[in-house]
Amino acid sequence: MRASLLFNLPLAFVMFAPFPPQAQAQTKPAASTLPAPVHLTAEQDRQRIMNLLHIKSLRRGADGDPKSPYAANYDESKANPHPTLPNPLVLNDGKKVTSAKMWWAERRPQIVELFNRDIYGFVPKHTPRVNWEVVSTTHEMNGDVPVITKKLIGHVDNSSYPLITVDIDLTLTTPAEAAGPVPVIMELEFDPKLMAEMMKHFPKAQLPPPYPGPTWQQQVLAKGWGYAMLIPTSVQADNGAGLTEGIIGLCNKGQPRTLDQWGALRAWAWGASRALDYFETDKSVDAKQVGIEGHSRYGKAALVAMAYDPRFAVAYISSSGEAGAKLYRHHWGEQIGNIAGTSEYHWMAGNFLRYDGPLSTKDLPIDAYELIALCAPRPVFISGGATKGDGWADAKGMFMAAAAAGPVYRLLGKKDMGTTTFPPIETPLIDGDIAFRQHSGGRTPAPNWPTFLTFASRYLKTSPTN
Repeated sequence: MRASLLFNLPLAFVMFAPFPPQAQAQTKPAASTLPAPVHLTAEQDRQRIMNLLHIKSLRRGADGDPKSPYAANYDESKANPHPTLPNPLVLNDGKKVTSAKMWWAERRPQIVELFNRDIYGFVPKHTPRVNWEVVSTTHEMNGDVPVITKKLIGHVDNSSYPLITVDIDLTLTTPAEAAGPVPVIMELEFDPKLMAEMMKHFPKAQLPPPYPGPTWQQQVLAKGWGYAMLIPTSVQADNGAGLTEGIIGLCNKGQPRTLDQWGALRAWAWGASRALDYFETDKSVDAKQVGIEGHSRYGKAALVAMAYDPRFAVAYISSSGEAGAKLYRHHWGEQIGNIAGTSEYHWMAGNFLRYDGPLSTKDLPIDAYELIALCAPRPVFISGGATKGDGWADAKGMFMAAAAAGPVYRLLGKKDMGTTTFPPIETPLIDGDIAFRQHSGGRTPAPNWPTFLTFASRYLKTSPTN
């Protein structure tokens, strides 16, 4: 899949252009009176954060080269140096959570606060309004299904700082013959323009052949549902140099972030929520039945979106790995040092770097299973590929996190996976409200789409008239 190509190409090339209340429009100041955005390289900005945290050095991340002295670990006997996980159902003061009321009123807000402060960062209390424009409407065919495709641009109000423009790129496709609003699965998609540019710069790179059978979009249409594709990098650049541009830069008026402000993962999730705002106004969409899907870095963003925005109905989280559904405490494949590196630190809050400096994974007050728990009681499907091809994402570490989120789902009257034993590859665990399957393919979401759609069909329903 194209996402596999993006993941395996040099990260230095991956340089993109540019449930808080929405702020009201302001009188636009004259651009000539505003300070210009600060421009720092990723290296300069990361060093700025280290200086603010009084960190002299960070630990190096895992290396994909097995001959490297820093080679990634793929030995399970070395993967669990800190096997004890904090109990998700114990309050900060040590009191046990014994009811759903305690979860919603006390424990869940505590977990959100910790993720905000230490991991993904706080979103500003007031973010700009987004005005959606339907750029074009096309009647076309996808396979043998007639569809209507709307090309949309979400113009983010930049009246407070007109030196930065943010236009969100969204496409919505629904069955043309639907008699009413339909469920929609929205994918966080790698920019096709970037993919084409990559092929120019890396002419010897080969795109994997298409996965056999119908595309994921055709599989969704076969259910009578629609699909949407959001380009996250139209919301926020995927590099540290872009943190004073995009939605983060716009909210900061071109200035660098504070240590606890949002990184790109929260920004991409914010963009997904703004797309959901639009769906609530479109009569072709059943906005209460919108699922979200993402792969690799966008799997991380999709899980963050699902955790923070309760309006998403179901999620397909593919190969999300470290900073996604994978336990930080499971030292396999990608590690905190990789996320804290210059190519990825911008995904996270500045405070996150502490856990790759003076602190380590054993010091984390939370872990990925609690991000999954924030999705409860809504259904989540966790996916990964075989170790050979997708070991970097750590399928077992993601399974362990999914299992550890089970007590929260049970507290809220839902079903967990039914096991804490890592299943044989290709075994679908989809009888509960947390689902998991490791496929035998490489770093791609394609093999697990049929299983996810079977799982999602328990929750998403088309109108009897459709």
